[in-house]
Amino acid sequence: MVLVELSKEDYSSALSQFSEVSFTQSLEMAELLRKRGFSVRFMGLEADGAIQVAGLLYSKAMAGGQHMEMNTGPASRDLAYLKAFYQALQAFAKKNGALELIIKPYDTYQEYTSEGKPASQERRDLLVTLTDLGFQHDGLQTGYPGGEPDWLYVKSLEGMTAQNLRKSFSKKGKPLANKAASFGTKLRRLKRSELPIFKEITSSTSERRDYSDKSLDYYEDFYDAFGDNCEFMVADINFQDYLTNLQNDLGNLGVKLSDLEEKLAANPDSRKYQNMKKEYQAQAETFEKRISEAKKLIAEHGSEDVVMAGSLFVYTAREAIYLFSGSYTEFNKFYAPVALQEHVMLEAIRRGIPTYNFLGIQGVFDGSDGVLRFKQNFNGSIVRKMGTFRYYPRPLKKKAIDSVKKLLGRS
Repeated sequence: MVLVELSKEDYSSALSQFSEVSFTQSLEMAELLRKRGFSVRFMGLEADGAIQVAGLLYSKAMAGGQHMEMNTGPASRDLAYLKAFYQALQAFAKKNGALELIIKPYDTYQEYTSEGKPASQERRDLLVTLTDLGFQHDGLQTGYPGGEPDWLYVKSLEGMTAQNLRKSFSKKGKPLANKAASFGTKLRRLKRSELPIFKEITSSTSERRDYSDKSLDYYEDFYDAFGDNCEFMVADINFQDYLTNLQNDLGNLGVKLSDLEEKLAANPDSRKYQNMKKEYQAQAETFEKRISEAKKLIAEHGSEDVVMAGSLFVYTAREAIYLFSGSYTEFNKFYAPVALQEHVMLEAIRRGIPTYNFLGIQGVFDGSDGVLRFKQNFNGSIVRKMGTFRYYPRPLKKKAIDSVKKLLGRS
């Protein structure tokens, strides 16, 4: 067994042979990392006449040496080869001046139902493989340690079609999708020159939820690196069109109500017709209320298209990924994020992609995680990853540098 540095072509060929690969291990991500100032290497473990393990290793200079990291990797043909890969990577890191080597494996530690109940056994052996080699484990955590999730919400799209996708949503999710589709929301993919629109949405959301947003140039670099394998999508609404549709719907309902009145006149004791009348009247009241709201929205926003929400989606051969998003709370009643989620699943089905990865949740199942509640509308399942492992090739040097930083107030 030998650790080798692979060409782009050989690395891509190796990944195509593995069943589970994160988008962060892709050539597109390597290009993005280079644009962001990192050095990138494609590492592979060659054994038994083939590349058995492969991963994207990126690095950047830090005080006293190099920071090296492999995020949501490596990918492997067989887990039995992982120990040899990690061991060889440790030696490579030490030889090439690394002060620290960070590994965040993509291997699944445990599977759960959508409600957070265990659906498989824990894979403690995966942790032991690394800790026995001297890696320090940050532990199995909840929340977003270091700003990244260890718990992911996913949905299988196997056997799904555009016609039956919505039927696969949860009991709460189906009516939400139906409502979202009834408002005349328009979904469109942003051009590169329109990325400031996306940035405005995410900035507004990050300020409201108190998290760090990416910069506009990061989104531009992402767009350039991923090309057709990503979509910066926004959901627009035109309130003048919305009002016209509501008025037409109310008019059609009026015709039905008029016909029903004639039937009731002929059959005054019909409980069926009486119940239908109550239902139609309730619908009419709802339409009138929405028409009044629409007129206020036109007065405030005019008759041009208005952006309500946006999401960044990534597509690979194995999965579609929900990466970044944001929305304007004043338009919550139009359920634009639901429409965007349905779009990415339909696009994944069109591309023949078998899995949709909603990415992070907290891993807390007491009802407090609003992100989880939203994703549960689409009826998926949960996987828990292994967390973060740290290796220090020169621990005494690392300790000394950390002490100096602490004295200088830089830690």
